Amino acid sequence: MISLYLGLLIFSFLITSILVVPFISLLYKLKFYRRVQQTKDTEGVRTKIFDKFNNSKAGTPVGGGLLVIGITFLLYLILFPLLSFWGTYIRTSFKMMDELNILFFTFISFGLLGLYDDIKKFFGFEKSGFFGLRLRHKFLIQWILAFIVSSMMYFNLGLSIVNIPSWGVLHLGPVFIPLAAFAIVTFANAFNITDGLDGLSSGVLLICLFAFWILSSTVLDTPLSVFIAIWIGSLIAFLYFNVYPARIFLGDVGALSFGATLAVIGLLIGKFVALIIIGGIFIIEVGSSLIQILSKKFFKRKAFAVAPFHLWLQNRGWEEPKIVMRAWLAAFILAIFGLWLSYI
Repeated sequence: MISLYLGLLIFSFLITSILVVPFISLLYKLKFYRRVQQTKDTEGVRTKIFDKFNNSKAGTPVGGGLLVIGITFLLYLILFPLLSFWGTYIRTSFKMMDELNILFFTFISFGLLGLYDDIKKFFGFEKSGFFGLRLRHKFLIQWILAFIVSSMMYFNLGLSIVNIPSWGVLHLGPVFIPLAAFAIVTFANAFNITDGLDGLSSGVLLICLFAFWILSSTVLDTPLSVFIAIWIGSLIAFLYFNVYPARIFLGDVGALSFGATLAVIGLLIGKFVALIIIGGIFIIEVGSSLIQILSKKFFKRKAFAVAPFHLWLQNRGWEEPKIVMRAWLAAFILAIFGLWLSYI
């Protein structure tokens, strides 16, 4: 099975590598790229510090997440049915179609919500009021989608447990639904917040996926392992063009989709604590932003000069590649720690 997964990874990498350059050219033609931001005090709160470090990225195409989602979905749709034809024994802990419906509903629905955000921003529809969903409306939609996914996991798969290291399996019953929804929304927004430096969020995600790939293989979940393998292959090809200086960005279409799907993978495997540890960089990023928001709201002052954490480091004088490389190293150690916890 390992050779099969690796073969799928390599094939996905090659297909994405062939398509990514024409896709970048298409984004340029569509003028789907980042523009110079102006400091404003609106829903998408930006600061002078944010503008200082990000206006130099103006003109870089945005929307790489759409390519990765599309290739991952299509390759899975084509290749997975062939596995049985090739004599591969499919093992799964759940009803296979229900599990796949949950995976791809999350992957695509959160991607579409992010794509709406990207289209609205980069085609100037914010000013025209085009389908004018405000931030709170989009946040509400995230919760609705997350509750749909978590309800599907509870009712369709019968999933209601989390594995606590050194404690055992904890049965949550219906409480699993809001807990899972909270995890999905948290990681969707955490990934979006982290996606601020070239290669940061994608590189950290890649490390997280390798850890969960190991876990999915351990629990003998073939559909999930195949999904992760294809996703990793496509993501590696994208990351080649996303490292500093980036030639393409994920966009919200990728950020919301990838964060939510990472949470769903952790929940499907039953490793909620491992999800928090392995995805620790995302938790730090969203946590620093949350502390900043709460501090301004309740104490009328900032906890940090700027948030999230990676932007605070930039403001302290750290160079962008240095922050990204050290975040990858930290993510690698957290992934090892999370794996270790999963086996004790």
